Amino acid sequence: MKITKVSARVYEWTGPVVHIHANFCTTAGDILTRTPSSIGAYSFLGWLVVEIETDTGLIGIGNAALSPHVTKAVIEHHLAPILIGENPLDIAYLWERMYRQTMPFGRKGSGMAAISAIDLALWDILGKQANLPVFRLLGGALRDKIPVYASRLYAQPLDTLAAEADAYRQQGFSMMKLRFGWGPKDGLEGIQRNLDLVRTVRETVGDSVEIMADAYMGWTLDYAKRMLPQLAPYNLRWLEEPLIADDIAGYAELRALNIIPISGGEHEFTLRGFRDVIEHHAMDIIQFDINRVGGISQAQKIVALAEAFNIAVIPHAGQMHNYHVVMANIACPMAEYFPKVPVEVGNELFWYIFDGEPVAENGYVSLPEDRPGLGLTINPDLSSQFRIT
Repeated sequence: MKITKVSARVYEWTGPVVHIHANFCTTAGDILTRTPSSIGAYSFLGWLVVEIETDTGLIGIGNAALSPHVTKAVIEHHLAPILIGENPLDIAYLWERMYRQTMPFGRKGSGMAAISAIDLALWDILGKQANLPVFRLLGGALRDKIPVYASRLYAQPLDTLAAEADAYRQQGFSMMKLRFGWGPKDGLEGIQRNLDLVRTVRETVGDSVEIMADAYMGWTLDYAKRMLPQLAPYNLRWLEEPLIADDIAGYAELRALNIIPISGGEHEFTLRGFRDVIEHHAMDIIQFDINRVGGISQAQKIVALAEAFNIAVIPHAGQMHNYHVVMANIACPMAEYFPKVPVEVGNELFWYIFDGEPVAENGYVSLPEDRPGLGLTINPDLSSQFRIT
Protein backbone atom coordinates (compact mmCIF):
# COMPACT_ATOMS: atom_id res chain seq x y z
CA MET A 1 0.00 0.00 0.00
CA LYS A 2 1.30 3.48 -0.88
CA ILE A 3 0.22 7.03 -0.09
CA THR A 4 -0.80 8.76 -3.30
CA LYS A 5 -2.22 12.08 -2.10
CA VAL A 6 -2.33 14.30 0.99
CA SER A 7 -5.04 16.97 1.08
CA ALA A 8 -5.31 19.61 3.80
CA ARG A 9 -8.36 21.87 3.94
CA VAL A 10 -9.42 24.59 6.33
CA TYR A 11 -13.13 24.79 7.16
CA GLU A 12 -13.92 28.32 8.29
CA TRP A 13 -17.27 28.87 9.94
CA THR A 14 -19.40 31.49 8.15
CA GLY A 15 -22.64 30.98 10.08
CA PRO A 16 -23.88 32.89 13.11
CA VAL A 17 -21.63 33.19 16.15
CA VAL A 18 -22.87 33.69 19.70
CA HIS A 19 -21.73 36.97 21.24
CA ILE A 20 -19.01 36.48 23.85
CA HIS A 21 -19.31 38.92 26.74
CA ALA A 22 -16.53 40.31 28.87
CA ASN A 23 -15.19 37.93 31.53
CA PHE A 24 -16.57 34.94 29.61
CA CYS A 25 -13.40 33.02 30.46
CA THR A 26 -9.94 33.92 31.71
CA THR A 27 -6.99 33.72 29.30
CA ALA A 28 -3.22 34.07 29.38
CA GLY A 29 -3.56 37.61 28.02
CA ASP A 30 -5.78 38.90 30.82
CA ILE A 31 -2.86 39.97 32.97
CA LEU A 32 -1.90 42.67 30.48
CA THR A 33 -3.29 46.05 31.52
CA ARG A 34 -2.24 47.95 28.41
CA THR A 35 -4.15 45.88 25.88
CA PRO A 36 -5.87 43.07 27.76
CA SER A 37 -7.28 40.26 25.63
CA SER A 38 -10.50 38.32 25.98
CA ILE A 39 -11.40 34.75 25.15
CA GLY A 40 -12.40 36.10 21.73
CA ALA A 41 -8.71 36.41 20.88
CA TYR A 42 -8.35 32.69 21.58
CA SER A 43 -11.39 31.64 19.57
CA PHE A 44 -10.79 29.42 16.58
CA LEU A 45 -13.59 29.53 14.05
CA GLY A 46 -11.63 27.45 11.57
CA TRP A 47 -10.70 23.78 11.63
CA LEU A 48 -8.14 21.85 9.62
CA VAL A 49 -9.04 18.48 8.11
CA VAL A 50 -6.45 16.30 6.37
CA GLU A 51 -7.24 13.38 4.10
CA ILE A 52 -4.58 10.83 3.13
CA GLU A 53 -5.39 8.76 0.06
CA THR A 54 -3.82 5.41 -0.81
CA ASP A 55 -3.46 3.34 -3.96
CA THR A 56 -5.90 0.80 -2.50
CA GLY A 57 -8.70 3.33 -2.22
CA LEU A 58 -8.52 3.72 1.55
CA ILE A 59 -8.68 7.29 2.82
CA GLY A 60 -7.64 8.33 6.31
CA ILE A 61 -9.06 11.41 8.03
CA GLY A 62 -7.23 13.52 10.61
CA ASN A 63 -7.84 16.98 12.03
CA ALA A 64 -6.33 19.84 14.03
CA ALA A 65 -7.88 22.92 15.57
CA LEU A 66 -4.81 25.03 16.36
CA SER A 67 -3.91 27.83 13.89
CA PRO A 68 -5.43 25.93 10.96
CA HIS A 69 -3.94 28.03 8.15
CA VAL A 70 -0.42 27.74 9.53
CA THR A 71 -0.93 24.03 10.15
CA LYS A 72 -2.18 23.61 6.59
CA ALA A 73 0.95 25.28 5.24
CA VAL A 74 3.18 22.97 7.29
CA ILE A 75 1.39 19.94 5.90
CA GLU A 76 1.45 21.11 2.30
CA HIS A 77 5.02 22.40 2.19
CA HIS A 78 6.84 20.12 4.63
CA LEU A 79 4.92 16.94 5.48
CA ALA A 80 3.11 15.93 2.30
CA PRO A 81 6.38 15.55 0.32
CA ILE A 82 7.66 13.22 3.05
CA LEU A 83 4.56 11.04 2.86
CA ILE A 84 3.92 10.57 -0.85
CA GLY A 85 4.95 7.08 -1.96
CA GLU A 86 5.38 5.75 1.57
CA ASN A 87 3.47 2.87 3.16
CA PRO A 88 0.83 4.45 5.45
CA LEU A 89 1.10 1.49 7.83
CA ASP A 90 4.68 2.48 8.72
CA ILE A 91 3.27 4.86 11.28
CA ALA A 92 6.19 4.87 13.71
CA TYR A 93 8.72 5.48 10.93
CA LEU A 94 6.65 8.26 9.37
CA TRP A 95 6.15 9.97 12.73
CA GLU A 96 9.88 10.01 13.44
CA ARG A 97 10.68 11.22 9.94
CA MET A 98 8.17 14.08 10.14
CA TYR A 99 9.37 15.00 13.63
CA ARG A 100 13.06 14.96 12.81
CA GLN A 101 12.79 16.78 9.48
CA THR A 102 10.73 19.61 10.98
CA MET A 103 12.65 19.83 14.26
CA PRO A 104 14.02 23.36 13.72
CA PHE A 105 10.48 24.76 13.79
CA GLY A 106 8.04 21.94 14.49
CA ARG A 107 8.72 20.59 17.97
CA LYS A 108 5.71 22.35 19.49
CA GLY A 109 2.72 24.43 18.46
CA SER A 110 1.50 24.42 14.87
CA GLY A 111 4.27 22.15 13.62
CA MET A 112 3.28 19.42 16.06
CA ALA A 113 -0.42 20.01 15.38
CA ALA A 114 0.30 19.27 11.72
CA ILE A 115 2.12 16.05 12.60
CA SER A 116 -0.76 15.13 14.92
CA ALA A 117 -3.35 15.53 12.17
CA ILE A 118 -1.30 13.34 9.84
CA ASP A 119 -0.80 10.73 12.55
CA LEU A 120 -4.55 10.55 13.17
CA ALA A 121 -5.18 9.98 9.48
CA LEU A 122 -2.59 7.19 9.40
CA TRP A 123 -4.20 5.43 12.36
CA ASP A 124 -7.56 5.84 10.62
CA ILE A 125 -6.11 4.04 7.58
CA LEU A 126 -4.67 1.29 9.76
CA GLY A 127 -8.06 0.70 11.35
CA LYS A 128 -9.80 0.63 8.00
CA GLN A 129 -7.20 -1.78 6.62
CA ALA A 130 -7.70 -4.09 9.61
CA ASN A 131 -11.48 -3.49 9.60
CA LEU A 132 -11.30 -2.64 13.30
CA PRO A 133 -11.93 0.51 15.36
CA VAL A 134 -8.72 2.16 16.52
CA PHE A 135 -9.30 1.32 20.19
CA ARG A 136 -9.08 -2.37 19.23
CA LEU A 137 -5.67 -1.72 17.72
CA LEU A 138 -4.58 -0.06 20.97
CA GLY A 139 -5.40 -3.15 23.03
CA GLY A 140 -9.17 -3.26 23.10
CA ALA A 141 -11.86 -1.94 25.42
CA LEU A 142 -11.17 -1.66 29.13
CA ARG A 143 -14.75 -0.62 29.80
CA ASP A 144 -18.16 -0.94 28.18
CA LYS A 145 -18.59 2.82 27.97
CA ILE A 146 -16.63 5.93 28.88
CA PRO A 147 -17.73 8.24 31.72
CA VAL A 148 -17.63 11.85 30.51
CA TYR A 149 -17.97 15.24 32.13
CA ALA A 150 -19.99 18.09 30.66
CA SER A 151 -17.50 20.81 29.81
CA ARG A 152 -18.82 24.32 29.34
CA LEU A 153 -20.30 26.51 32.12
CA TYR A 154 -18.53 29.71 31.10
CA ALA A 155 -18.73 32.71 33.42
CA GLN A 156 -22.19 34.29 33.18
CA PRO A 157 -24.97 35.63 35.41
CA LEU A 158 -25.42 33.28 38.33
CA ASP A 159 -29.03 32.43 37.56
CA THR A 160 -28.26 31.24 34.03
CA LEU A 161 -25.13 29.44 35.27
CA ALA A 162 -27.28 27.56 37.78
CA ALA A 163 -29.81 26.70 35.08
CA GLU A 164 -27.10 25.32 32.77
CA ALA A 165 -25.52 23.25 35.54
CA ASP A 166 -28.91 21.87 36.55
CA ALA A 167 -29.64 20.95 32.93
CA TYR A 168 -26.46 18.86 32.76
CA ARG A 169 -27.37 17.18 36.03
CA GLN A 170 -30.81 16.33 34.70
CA GLN A 171 -29.22 14.91 31.53
CA GLY A 172 -27.40 12.40 33.73
CA PHE A 173 -23.95 13.97 34.02
CA SER A 174 -22.36 13.25 37.37
CA MET A 175 -19.34 15.45 36.50
CA MET A 176 -19.08 18.94 35.01
CA LYS A 177 -16.51 21.68 34.50
CA LEU A 178 -16.85 25.45 34.78
CA ARG A 179 -14.62 28.32 33.67
CA PHE A 180 -13.40 31.23 35.73
CA GLY A 181 -14.02 34.73 34.45
CA TRP A 182 -11.63 36.86 36.50
CA GLY A 183 -7.91 36.99 37.22
CA PRO A 184 -5.16 38.97 38.96
CA LYS A 185 -5.95 42.38 37.50
CA ASP A 186 -9.54 42.16 38.79
CA GLY A 187 -8.51 42.30 42.45
CA LEU A 188 -10.61 41.23 45.41
CA GLU A 189 -13.87 41.80 43.57
CA GLY A 190 -12.76 39.36 40.88
CA ILE A 191 -11.81 36.78 43.49
CA GLN A 192 -15.27 37.00 44.97
CA ARG A 193 -16.89 36.71 41.56
CA ASN A 194 -14.89 33.57 40.84
CA LEU A 195 -15.91 32.09 44.16
CA ASP A 196 -19.54 32.94 43.41
CA LEU A 197 -19.33 30.90 40.21
CA VAL A 198 -18.07 27.80 42.02
CA ARG A 199 -20.45 28.24 44.95
CA THR A 200 -23.42 28.57 42.59
CA VAL A 201 -22.63 25.39 40.72
CA ARG A 202 -21.96 23.45 43.93
CA GLU A 203 -25.20 24.59 45.53
CA THR A 204 -27.10 23.77 42.34
CA VAL A 205 -25.83 20.24 41.74
CA GLY A 206 -25.17 19.16 45.33
CA ASP A 207 -22.34 17.19 46.83
CA SER A 208 -22.78 14.03 44.73
CA VAL A 209 -21.63 15.68 41.48
CA GLU A 210 -17.95 16.20 40.67
CA ILE A 211 -17.03 19.78 39.80
CA MET A 212 -13.87 20.84 37.99
CA ALA A 213 -12.75 24.42 37.28
CA ASP A 214 -10.60 25.83 34.48
CA ALA A 215 -8.56 29.05 34.55
CA TYR A 216 -7.19 28.60 31.00
CA MET A 217 -3.74 29.98 31.87
CA GLY A 218 -5.27 33.22 33.15
CA TRP A 219 -3.76 33.33 36.64
CA THR A 220 -0.34 33.93 38.14
CA LEU A 221 1.31 31.76 40.77
CA ASP A 222 0.61 34.31 43.51
CA TYR A 223 -3.04 34.62 42.51
CA ALA A 224 -3.51 30.86 42.34
CA LYS A 225 -1.97 30.46 45.81
CA ARG A 226 -4.50 32.96 47.13
CA MET A 227 -7.39 31.23 45.39
CA LEU A 228 -6.67 27.62 46.36
CA PRO A 229 -7.55 27.85 50.08
CA GLN A 230 -10.75 29.75 49.28
CA LEU A 231 -11.78 27.14 46.70
CA ALA A 232 -11.04 24.20 49.00
CA PRO A 233 -14.48 24.11 50.71
CA TYR A 234 -16.18 23.40 47.37
CA ASN A 235 -14.37 20.06 46.90
CA LEU A 236 -13.17 20.58 43.34
CA ARG A 237 -12.00 17.47 41.49
CA TRP A 238 -9.22 19.57 39.98
CA LEU A 239 -8.04 23.09 39.12
CA GLU A 240 -7.11 23.22 35.46
CA GLU A 241 -4.40 25.31 33.78
CA PRO A 242 -4.05 27.98 36.46
CA LEU A 243 -0.71 29.12 34.96
CA ILE A 244 0.85 29.53 31.54
CA ALA A 245 2.07 26.25 30.10
CA ASP A 246 5.78 27.10 30.39
CA ASP A 247 5.67 27.65 34.16
CA ILE A 248 6.31 24.04 35.13
CA ALA A 249 8.00 25.12 38.38
CA GLY A 250 4.89 27.10 39.29
CA TYR A 251 2.67 24.08 38.66
CA ALA A 252 4.94 21.99 40.87
CA GLU A 253 4.66 24.53 43.67
CA LEU A 254 0.85 24.57 43.47
CA ARG A 255 0.69 20.79 43.44
CA ALA A 256 2.98 20.57 46.46
CA LEU A 257 0.45 22.61 48.48
CA ASN A 258 -1.87 19.57 48.26
CA ILE A 259 -5.03 21.66 48.53
CA ILE A 260 -6.73 20.87 45.20
CA PRO A 261 -5.43 18.50 42.50
CA ILE A 262 -3.68 20.42 39.72
CA SER A 263 -4.19 19.56 36.06
CA GLY A 264 -2.84 20.79 32.74
CA GLY A 265 -1.04 19.82 29.59
CA GLU A 266 -3.49 20.99 26.95
CA HIS A 267 -0.69 23.22 25.65
CA GLU A 268 2.20 20.80 26.11
CA PHE A 269 3.62 18.61 23.36
CA THR A 270 5.24 15.18 22.85
CA LEU A 271 6.57 12.55 25.19
CA ARG A 272 9.59 14.69 26.06
CA GLY A 273 7.43 17.61 27.09
CA PHE A 274 5.50 15.44 29.51
CA ARG A 275 8.66 13.78 30.75
CA ASP A 276 9.62 17.23 32.08
CA VAL A 277 6.16 17.70 33.63
CA ILE A 278 6.39 14.36 35.42
CA GLU A 279 10.01 14.77 36.52
CA HIS A 280 9.08 18.07 38.18
CA HIS A 281 6.01 16.52 39.91
CA ALA A 282 4.05 19.35 38.33
CA MET A 283 0.60 17.88 37.73
CA ASP A 284 -1.81 15.44 39.32
CA ILE A 285 -3.69 15.02 36.04
CA ILE A 286 -2.33 15.22 32.49
CA GLN A 287 -4.65 16.69 29.86
CA PHE A 288 -2.98 16.57 26.46
CA ASP A 289 -5.09 16.87 23.33
CA ILE A 290 -4.29 14.12 20.85
CA ASN A 291 -4.64 16.36 17.79
CA ARG A 292 -1.98 18.63 19.30
CA VAL A 293 0.37 16.45 21.34
CA GLY A 294 1.70 14.36 18.45
CA GLY A 295 -1.25 12.17 17.58
CA ILE A 296 -2.12 8.73 18.86
CA SER A 297 1.49 7.61 18.41
CA GLN A 298 2.71 10.05 21.08
CA ALA A 299 -0.42 9.84 23.23
CA GLN A 300 0.07 6.13 23.84
CA LYS A 301 3.66 6.68 24.98
CA ILE A 302 2.68 9.53 27.31
CA VAL A 303 -0.15 7.50 28.84
CA ALA A 304 2.24 4.61 29.51
CA LEU A 305 4.72 6.97 31.18
CA ALA A 306 1.98 8.60 33.27
CA GLU A 307 0.62 5.20 34.31
CA ALA A 308 4.04 4.20 35.64
CA PHE A 309 3.91 7.25 37.93
CA ASN A 310 0.24 6.80 38.93
CA ILE A 311 -0.80 10.00 37.16
CA ALA A 312 -4.24 10.09 35.57
CA VAL A 313 -4.60 11.11 31.91
CA ILE A 314 -7.85 12.83 30.94
CA PRO A 315 -7.44 14.26 27.43
CA HIS A 316 -8.54 17.76 26.56
CA ALA A 317 -11.66 17.96 24.39
CA GLY A 318 -14.22 15.31 23.62
CA GLN A 319 -13.44 14.33 20.07
CA MET A 320 -13.39 10.77 18.81
CA HIS A 321 -9.59 10.49 18.66
CA ASN A 322 -9.43 11.16 22.40
CA TYR A 323 -12.15 8.63 23.15
CA HIS A 324 -10.27 5.79 21.41
CA VAL A 325 -7.23 6.30 23.64
CA VAL A 326 -9.35 6.62 26.79
CA MET A 327 -11.24 3.43 25.95
CA ALA A 328 -8.01 1.42 25.73
CA ASN A 329 -6.03 2.73 28.72
CA ILE A 330 -6.44 2.08 32.45
CA ALA A 331 -4.72 5.39 33.26
CA CYS A 332 -7.61 7.29 31.61
CA PRO A 333 -10.56 7.25 34.05
CA MET A 334 -12.86 9.56 32.10
CA ALA A 335 -13.08 11.91 29.12
CA GLU A 336 -14.12 15.48 28.47
CA TYR A 337 -17.35 16.13 26.59
CA PHE A 338 -18.21 19.36 24.80
CA PRO A 339 -22.00 19.58 24.45
CA LYS A 340 -23.20 20.58 21.01
CA VAL A 341 -24.20 24.24 21.25
CA PRO A 342 -24.48 27.15 18.79
CA VAL A 343 -21.00 28.21 17.65
CA GLU A 344 -19.28 30.53 20.13
CA VAL A 345 -15.51 29.95 20.67
CA GLY A 346 -14.86 27.13 18.19
CA ASN A 347 -14.67 24.19 20.60
CA GLU A 348 -17.93 22.96 19.16
CA LEU A 349 -17.06 23.10 15.45
CA PHE A 350 -16.22 19.41 15.21
CA TRP A 351 -19.91 18.65 15.76
CA TYR A 352 -20.69 20.52 12.55
CA ILE A 353 -17.81 19.15 10.44
CA PHE A 354 -17.85 15.43 11.23
CA ASP A 355 -20.47 12.73 11.29
CA GLY A 356 -20.01 9.91 13.77
CA GLU A 357 -19.10 11.72 16.99
CA PRO A 358 -20.80 9.87 19.88
CA VAL A 359 -23.54 11.65 21.80
CA ALA A 360 -23.49 11.33 25.58
CA GLU A 361 -26.27 9.41 27.28
CA ASN A 362 -26.63 9.65 31.07
CA GLY A 363 -23.04 10.86 31.38
CA TYR A 364 -21.41 8.20 29.19
CA VAL A 365 -20.35 7.76 25.57
CA SER A 366 -20.02 4.45 23.74
CA LEU A 367 -17.76 3.65 20.81
CA PRO A 368 -19.23 1.51 18.01
CA GLU A 369 -17.59 -1.77 17.09
CA ASP A 370 -18.77 -1.64 13.49
CA ARG A 371 -16.94 1.55 12.41
CA PRO A 372 -13.35 0.81 11.43
CA GLY A 373 -10.63 3.36 12.04
CA LEU A 374 -11.62 6.45 13.98
CA GLY A 375 -15.23 6.04 12.90
CA LEU A 376 -15.69 9.52 11.45
CA THR A 377 -16.75 10.84 8.09
CA ILE A 378 -16.86 14.43 6.83
CA ASN A 379 -20.31 15.96 6.70
CA PRO A 380 -21.11 16.13 2.97
CA ASP A 381 -23.15 19.33 3.27
CA LEU A 382 -20.76 21.93 4.66
CA SER A 383 -20.69 24.57 1.95
CA SER A 384 -23.68 26.47 3.36
CA GLN A 385 -21.98 27.22 6.68
CA PHE A 386 -18.26 26.93 5.96
CA ARG A 387 -15.76 28.52 3.63
CA ILE A 388 -13.42 25.76 2.51
CA THR A 389 -9.87 26.65 1.49
